[in-house]
Amino acid sequence: MDIKRSLVLLCTSYGSFLLGQEKAVDTIYIFDNQMSKVKLFHPVRTITPKDIEKNSTNLSDLLRFQSSIYIKENGRGAVSSPSFRGSTAQQTAFVWNGININSSFLGQGDVNNIPLFGYDQIDIKAGGGSVVYGSGAIGGSIHLNNILDFNRGFKASVYSEAGSFDTYNNFAQASFSNDRFSIKVSGSYLTSQNDYKVPEFVVGSTGFDNINGKYYNTSVNIGASYKIADHQTISWQNQMFDASQHYPVFETNGNKTKYNAQTLRSLIAWDIQKSNLSNSLKAAYTEDNFQYFSDLNQPKTSGADGKNYIFKNDFNYFITPKININAIGEFQVNKGEGYESGLGSISRNVGSLAGLIRYFATKDLRFEAGIKKDFVEDISSPLLYSFSGKWNALQWYRTGINFSRNFRFPSFNDLYWNPGGNLDLLPETSTNVDMNHEFSFGDFKITLSPYYMDIKNMINWLPTPYGYWAPVNTYKVESYGLESQVMWNKTFGKHAFRLDAGYTYSKSVNKSTGMQMMYVPLHKAVGNIEYGYSFLKVYAQGLFNGLTYTSTDEKRSTAIDPYFILNAGISASILKKYTLGFKVNNLTDTIYQTVSLYPMPKRNYSVYATINF
Repeated sequence: MDIKRSLVLLCTSYGSFLLGQEKAVDTIYIFDNQMSKVKLFHPVRTITPKDIEKNSTNLSDLLRFQSSIYIKENGRGAVSSPSFRGSTAQQTAFVWNGININSSFLGQGDVNNIPLFGYDQIDIKAGGGSVVYGSGAIGGSIHLNNILDFNRGFKASVYSEAGSFDTYNNFAQASFSNDRFSIKVSGSYLTSQNDYKVPEFVVGSTGFDNINGKYYNTSVNIGASYKIADHQTISWQNQMFDASQHYPVFETNGNKTKYNAQTLRSLIAWDIQKSNLSNSLKAAYTEDNFQYFSDLNQPKTSGADGKNYIFKNDFNYFITPKININAIGEFQVNKGEGYESGLGSISRNVGSLAGLIRYFATKDLRFEAGIKKDFVEDISSPLLYSFSGKWNALQWYRTGINFSRNFRFPSFNDLYWNPGGNLDLLPETSTNVDMNHEFSFGDFKITLSPYYMDIKNMINWLPTPYGYWAPVNTYKVESYGLESQVMWNKTFGKHAFRLDAGYTYSKSVNKSTGMQMMYVPLHKAVGNIEYGYSFLKVYAQGLFNGLTYTSTDEKRSTAIDPYFILNAGISASILKKYTLGFKVNNLTDTIYQTVSLYPMPKRNYSVYATINF
């Protein structure tokens, strides 16, 4: 969603000052009501369902090729975690329809245990956002958003894909809406034997064979919204997910293990929207359950069940046509119970109060300031704040600045793991500064975003003299760098060109040693180019990843070498209802890894079909 559309949504819902600048849009319901306001001050990358089809293997593949995030994946489809601007996985927040869904146990999101399909858009925001999105929003946040619209009648689609390594991927979606009611239902099923081989990559005495690498997952999404009055809407969003990952072994007779995960997320919202005020009251329930099997043929060895009860109220009011105030209150009850996993029965109350004020000086100049206080049971939390400004200085140049203090409080594992849990841990805190420079030249748009982060009280698990590992607040981290993006769109006649490319420089160092952090490449570049003519489309994707250290001492012998990967695909639309496509992943047949000792697949293929009703 571009800045122009964001302005429309904000004024339609929250005030009259900007209403005269744009025309009204069709009535839609966005579950993350803060996102339209975030886009007024921060660059946000939006990935559409059509973009998702290009990297349909899993969410890891999508983020790897279509964002600046570095994804650490223990082989295709296995455990996966993000590194955003040189930060850790725990310092990246996953947000589902406005609700932070990072695991209470791990403090992070397992990328491959989050469904890929079923969202109307995926938004990627770089930089701190704890004032709005809570614990973990330090390096950035990944937003999984659903939208319901009205007066659209009936629509449906089916996507089916078959690929190398006995991989089958299916997704179906149907929706109906009239002037007062809207409903959308979708479901996905993905399964893969994942038995790829990389004979050139030697592990021990033989080439790599991804033995016991199979996985599957299934998800169901249901969303509904009803206008109970002209200015009031009741809405519901529900997601159920079930998955199983087998962990690869290096030898045929190795011990075969697996990991099962189930998540449930349910959200009810009551929204009131008038010309100068709005209020959104949300109640959510989420579950995160997992089981580990040290032997495929035996009962589970360990596991845990997590339950979260969340209540959130978001109030907006234009006290004058130029001044908007925003108050956000949230309360959570986090519960967890372990099974042979070092955790007993635990519970934690978490509350927060945040206030933001926005000043629209002119149509080209606006500011936002925010402050927040979290109340985490048995943990002293810092006062958080943020300041943002955006100036459309010239017709071809826009600039913005963002300054914020952010944090992450310790997870259940950090505090209560037995043995090793540390009840004296302090929250991680960060100070973030970034600038944004946007240049527009005809059909070209160039964005340059230098940034700086100073992170204190990093939580690390270290060995103890007693023979077990324990978390402690250790060193400070300094991260700085540059994110850049070039976009070009051109249409003439039946021809359409689209270019979307980005380069990221990330310097993230341990201030005690001056050395680069593990699994943070200095350089990463991605590029997507697409050409369409009439009913045909052709695209290519490129990914360059620079030298990546896998140890804290910058040891070159164990580092991951730079690599370049190229994907390509072609599709044809028939009668506007049917699409047939063919994709080649890793066209360059590159041998590469994102985590040491776990190579990713070489060249592989897939075919897919889409039917729209």
